[in-house]
Amino acid sequence: MKVCVYCSSSSKIDKIYFEATEKLAKEFIKENVQVVYGGGGNGLMGHLADIIIDNGGKIKGISPKFMQDIEWTHKRLTDLEIVTTMHERKTKFLENIDAVVALPGGCGTLDELIEAITWKRLGIFTKPVVVINTNGFYDPLQEMLERCVSQNFMDKRHLEMWSIVKDPIQVLPKIKNTADWNQDALNFARNE
Repeated sequence: MKVCVYCSSSSKIDKIYFEATEKLAKEFIKENVQVVYGGGGNGLMGHLADIIIDNGGKIKGISPKFMQDIEWTHKRLTDLEIVTTMHERKTKFLENIDAVVALPGGCGTLDELIEAITWKRLGIFTKPVVVINTNGFYDPLQEMLERCVSQNFMDKRHLEMWSIVKDPIQVLPKIKNTADWNQDALNFARNE
C-alpha cells in the first residue's frame, strides 16, 4: 500500500501532534506501507520521516526546488523527487497512491487536503481520504464541510468523500474498509 501524508512543517506545535505522527508512522511501518510526503525535514514532516527511516520503513519526499535550495528538505531521504512548482508537487502526491491521510497542519496542509477532496468530488481522484482529528484540530473544518452540504453547496453524498478518525491506529482499517469513490462523481456533482 502507498499512502500520501499531508502534515505540518512547524516545530512550534504541541507535542500531542508529534505523538500522533509517531503512532501513525509506526502503524505504517508495521504494515509495510510506503509513504509519500512533502519532503520536509522539520515539524511533523521531519518527525514522520525520521521515524520511518529509523525503523527501516519506506518513504518518498516530493519537494519543489526552491524548498531544497533553502534546505527545507529532509537530509536523510534516499528517495526525494524535486519538482518545479507547488502545483506539480500536489499533482505528484496523488499519482499512483492508495489513500490520502491528513495530520494537523497549516495552510499548506489545508490546501492539499481540500484539493484532494475537490478532485474526489470531480471523480479525478477516487481513493480514500482520512483525516486524523488529533485534539479536535479538524473540528472547524468538519463543521464547514457539513455546512457546505446543509446549505446545498454540496450534495449530501459528498460527506462520504472523507473519513475523520481520532486515533492514528484507526487509519489503516478505515482505508481498507473504504470503497473507492465513483469516477462518475462529476455527474451527480453537476446535478446538485
